[in-house]
Order: sequence, then C-alpha cells, then structure tokens
Amino acid sequence: MARQLITSALPYINGIKHLGNMVGSMLPADVYARYLRQRGQDVLYICATDEHGTPAELAAKEAGLPVAEFCAQQHRAQKAVYDGFQISFDYFGRSSSPQNHEATQEIARELQRNGFIEERAIRQVYSLDDERFLPDRYIVGTCPHCGYDKARGDQCENCTRVLDPTDLIDARSAISGSSRLEVRETKHLFLLQSLLAAEVEAWVDEHGKEWPNLASSIARKWLTEGLQDRAITRDLEWGVPVPADTWPELAAAGKVFYVWFDAPIEYIGATREWADLDPAARDWRSWWWEADDTVRYTEFMAKDNVPFHTVMFPATLLGTRAAWKKVDFVKAFNWLNYYGGKFSTSQRRGVFTDAALEVLPADYWRYFLMANAPESDDTSFTWELFAAGVNKDLADTLGNFVNRVLSFSRKRFGDAVPAGSPAGEAEHKLGEQIAALLAEYEEQLEALQFRKAAQALRSLWSAGNAYLEEKAPWLEIKTDQDAAALTLRTAMNLIHLYAVVSEPFIPSSARAMRDAFTLESDTATWVGPDRARALDAVPAGTPFTVPPVLFAKITDEDLDAFRERFGGDPDATA
Repeated sequence: MARQLITSALPYINGIKHLGNMVGSMLPADVYARYLRQRGQDVLYICATDEHGTPAELAAKEAGLPVAEFCAQQHRAQKAVYDGFQISFDYFGRSSSPQNHEATQEIARELQRNGFIEERAIRQVYSLDDERFLPDRYIVGTCPHCGYDKARGDQCENCTRVLDPTDLIDARSAISGSSRLEVRETKHLFLLQSLLAAEVEAWVDEHGKEWPNLASSIARKWLTEGLQDRAITRDLEWGVPVPADTWPELAAAGKVFYVWFDAPIEYIGATREWADLDPAARDWRSWWWEADDTVRYTEFMAKDNVPFHTVMFPATLLGTRAAWKKVDFVKAFNWLNYYGGKFSTSQRRGVFTDAALEVLPADYWRYFLMANAPESDDTSFTWELFAAGVNKDLADTLGNFVNRVLSFSRKRFGDAVPAGSPAGEAEHKLGEQIAALLAEYEEQLEALQFRKAAQALRSLWSAGNAYLEEKAPWLEIKTDQDAAALTLRTAMNLIHLYAVVSEPFIPSSARAMRDAFTLESDTATWVGPDRARALDAVPAGTPFTVPPVLFAKITDEDLDAFRERFGGDPDATA
C-alpha cells in the first residue's frame, strides 16, 4: 500500500486568507487526507506559511513591525484559523525556518554544480525616491495583456500572465507610489530553465497524463510558450540569503532567493521541521527520496499556482540531478468568486476565514465549500446559495434525520436502542442501496472529485430519509411496536454509518453523531460493504443520547445580517 504525501499550496503570510484560498488548497487536501487515514493509509499532510518576498516586507512596514515579528504573529493567527476549520495538518511549518534556509541553499548549490545557475548582470528598476532597487512585486502598473491596473511586476493577478516589471504600463513603486523610476545595472542569479525545458516537458508528458485537464493544460501552455531563464534572487532584507561560500559577492550585496524559488522547497523544509520536532517521526528522506517508490505525492492548489508547481519546481528538482520525489498528481482548482467578483486579500473583498468562523461553525463552511468546489469552472459564492445548501442538505436532510430518529426513539422506547423485529425486505433493500452509494462515494474520493463525492454523501443521507418516510415508524408504532423498533434501530445504524463516513467533510458533526451511542468497542475507521448491507454496528440495547441540534437553519434575518456585514447583492437568488 502506498504511503501518501500530501501538500497544499502555502498560504501567504500577509493576512488571514479568504474562503477562495481555503477551498482551493487546504480544505480539499484535508478532506482527502482524512479519508485516506480512515482507510488505513500512512499519510503525511504538510503545509506552511509562505513568509518571504515583497508583500511580507510591505505588510510588516504597514503594521509598523519588524518583518520577523510580523511573520511570527501572522503564522500564529493563520494556524489558529486552520485549527478552527479542523485542517488536520501533520505539520504546519514556516518557510523562514532554518530547515528551509538550509534546504534552499543546498538545492541552489547542487544546481550551480550542475551548471544550471548562472550569475548575470541585468538592468533592474531603481526607485530614486525610495533609494533602492525594486523587486518585481514592489512595482505595480497596468498589465499590457489584459489592462488590469493593479498588476504586479512578476505576475498579473487578473490574467495570471507572468510579467517582467518593464512590461508594465505606468509603472510605479509599491512602497512610495513614486513613478520616478529608472533602470540600473545589478547582478542576480538565474535558473537556466531553457537548458532544462526538454527534461521538464518529458516529465510532464509522462506524469501529467493523470492530472486533471486544468493542471495539465496550464503546464503545457507554459512549455509551449517556451521556458525562459528566470532570475531567482532579489534585493530584499527578508528571505533565504544567497550562501557566501558559493556566491560571495552577491551574499555581500545582501541578495536573497526569490520567494517562488524557496517556497516550494519549504514542502521539504517543513517535513524536516516535522521530523526534527517529533522523535517518533519517520526519517524525512523516506518521504522525499525518489528511490522510495512507495510514496505517492499529491499537491492541491488553485490554478494561479499551477505553473510554479508543474514547471518551475520540477525544473529545480530535475536540475539537482538528485533523486528528489516529484509530484504524482496535481489537483488544481479554479477560482471561487464572491457575487461574480474575485475574493481579494489585498482589497478585503469577500468572506475571510476568521470572520466565517465567527458567524457559523466550521462544518457549515467545510461541507458547502466542498459541495460547490470550483473544479471544472470558476464558481460564485452568494449568501443565498450558501443558505439554501446549508438548510436543505445539512439542516433538513442530515440534521433533522438524526434528531427525529433519536428523539422519537427515546420518547417511545427509552434511552437504549430498541430491538424489535428481525430485518425484513425493506431493510435488505436499504442495505444494498447504502452499499452501492458508499462505493460511489469512495470512488469519487479516490478520484479527488469532491463535488461528486459530496453529492454521493448527500445521497447516502437522503436514503435514510426515504427509508424513514417509507416505513413511517410514527404510524407503525400504533399497530406494531416491534416493526417500529426495527425501523428505529435501522435508522440509528444509519446515523452511526453517517458519523463514520461523513468525517472527512464534517468532522465535528460526525463526532457528535458517533458520541450519541455508548459503544465501548466502537473502533471502526470505515464501513465495509458487508457492514453497510447489514446495518448492525449498533446493536439493540446500546445506550444513546440525543445530541444538540447539529445544524441550525439560516434564517432570512441571518441573511440580512450577513449581507450587511460582508456585502453582496440583496436581490440575488440561489
């Protein structure tokens, strides 16, 4: 059985992330990691804050803090939010860690030894008013390709095209806003991607066949346009320093590595952090050394991160000529928009993850986001759609089923699961249906098709409601108490099954459902087909309690309050 290495794109350090970031990387990775663990697989889910680069310096300056202190504060704040969403990282590190500094410098030296790094004198933008060279992201202007007027000097956020600062129209300093810019000569290190292009293309041809079209098409588009040699150092105070033993002149000039060079290496660095901190951890090399072919590596990211992970990072690892593990499967997502416009960290547009947890528990968000994940196209969040999904699927279909079954049984049969008649034709039919739906659910999770997996999970919940309506224990009990008891016992076994298999999507609610039953030997991590057909995991006589309401409905008054706080179109419909 393969060991499963999972990474999600590193959240950038400059502020709490919005729901679009959550659904595009960390949340689907968590759902997948939880599922694989339940199926008995050895999983290592690694992530970290991405702390270097221009925005960190700019955000720290705006906050009036030294950049190291700012990043430490933001790491704690982000980690608290992800804990609130119950993201089950095995380790959540920091790209500013000593381990990442060491790994980045090691890889740079290997590339240099193999002839894939070259020192070049280049002409770079210098700000007369700021009295410094400006890294790409310190320069903003209008994108020459799409006309977006807040494009950065390295990449346009709107059309995702990679840019050179000199490409920008009406360029200005992001520090001072000054347009008094001139081009001067300075030295930087370049990764010679042009020499690695054929190898990267061959690697994508071999491994990209499995990837979703979104990931493979973006990678091939970059390759078709041709890989250019890329500057991998910047003029910044905060970053992984260029090692003086290899490039003494650049080190003396204070050059640091480009954030997109060191950030993907942090997956390795964070694994080192984890191994250093946990005496019981497996050697980090066993996860990252390609000679160990028992590891399957899956990456989760939004589409704007795809080029760096499918082209630039593989080129970096290939150029080391060392046996680094490279990604097997890239799960890419489109964008989740907010009422048709983009979520934006910089513009504070949309629902941010800390605020989301202030208004509703994590499971509401986890289920809705995955049930509407932007897998095939960009999707749009609206409060109306959110309320409709929560009320219909979580409150009515699942929550109401749990409450009505347990409340009615306690009222009529007491605080233990009733025995009643042996299973009959309706129960056998239900068992076959549940086994088939569970197989569909497993198939979609294995394929990382999260919307379809959520649909299959919803169908499992709906099957319980259909069974309950067909058997109508509130009528059965008037004429045949044993028949009513059988129906309720079967429904309680469905609740337990739902608790087990819903855990990847709604872990807190799954735990509440499971804790309703006092089962000393309840060690099941998953439900096999035979157990699904039998529906007998909770035997008669098992004590139970009625949990608090799992999901409260979102009212019209709630919607008004949400719109007032977060904005949105009050005339929008679901």
